Amino acid sequence: MSALRINIVLFGIGNVGGSLIQQVLESQHFFQEKYNIELRFPIITNSSLAFFEKEGLANTWEANFAQSAIPFRVEDIIEYTTNQGLENLIAVDATNSPDIVKSYISLIQNGFNIVVANKTANILHHDFYTEIRRNLKKFDKDYLYEANISAGLPILNTIKELHFSGGKITKIRGVFSSSLSYIFNRFGNEDIPFSKIIEDAEKLGYTKIDSREDLSGNAVAEKLVILAREIEHKAELKKVQIMPLLIPTLNETHTKSAYKNNKNLLDKPYRIAKLTQNENHVLRYVGEFDIESEKIEVKLISVPFNSVLGQLQDTENLIGIYTKTNSKNPIIIQGAGSGKEIAARTILKDILKISNHIKQKETIWL
Repeated sequence: MSALRINIVLFGIGNVGGSLIQQVLESQHFFQEKYNIELRFPIITNSSLAFFEKEGLANTWEANFAQSAIPFRVEDIIEYTTNQGLENLIAVDATNSPDIVKSYISLIQNGFNIVVANKTANILHHDFYTEIRRNLKKFDKDYLYEANISAGLPILNTIKELHFSGGKITKIRGVFSSSLSYIFNRFGNEDIPFSKIIEDAEKLGYTKIDSREDLSGNAVAEKLVILAREIEHKAELKKVQIMPLLIPTLNETHTKSAYKNNKNLLDKPYRIAKLTQNENHVLRYVGEFDIESEKIEVKLISVPFNSVLGQLQDTENLIGIYTKTNSKNPIIIQGAGSGKEIAARTILKDILKISNHIKQKETIWL
């Protein structure tokens, strides 16, 4: 029996999108042998241009994108897939842009399943969050986003399965940021200025281009909102209590150059925090959702060095899931949660889940 062709429209061919295509190409033969599935990229885009694959020239996108890519609208992509009779469609959003999110519902209504690394759709107002899911149900489509939370770790699936199997989750708590994990793991183990560690994290590509985005705590808050909504709480980002790691003279209201040239102003307050904590303790930046009080916090805490949080290394993430039956011994999910290859592999896993779902539905129809 011929392989089932899955047509992937990829939005974003930067680090994660490019890694995704490479992983698909490297494993294409394996997917056909193992699952009888062929993954194709008929359309790929960057922020403003789209490359439409030519018939008979499969997977030649990299060589031809610069010469053949053209300006596009999402409506053009929907029209193209309709006119070409493309089936088994998956739209992959590997961007950080809010723009493509506006088209998710239109894509779903026109036959697309959705896989995303982009968190935007899951942290907007709860009404939009609900409307996406209403359309998914109406048009019988899938929407997966495991890469939203510490890509590479099965956090979303674990929490959803636990919740919907009747496990009463009471608290979710942990380190959700790989960049901040790296910074505080080093700060706890080395006698080195806080600002120097931030600069090292920037050079290694662990932080955003402007590391104040990491230090603001907003990304951690976003992940907590997504997790809260996954277990049916109407959390909103504006209600999260965030303790930022910046000081007023270096926050987002100041220029990038002022921040870049004055990071050393962070050294004194963090040195004091380090010296005044209890003996054999280390600092950790955590996110916490207390289900009973519906309180979501992002904050800096001090923990024993020999605790699970205190033992973190390098860029590790660690999430503890507390339930009524394991209130003292939470379920722990721990491991590397960053990197373009890890994010791409997580997206690929979601693509394969949807592909197998499509295959199952086709088997039923046959």
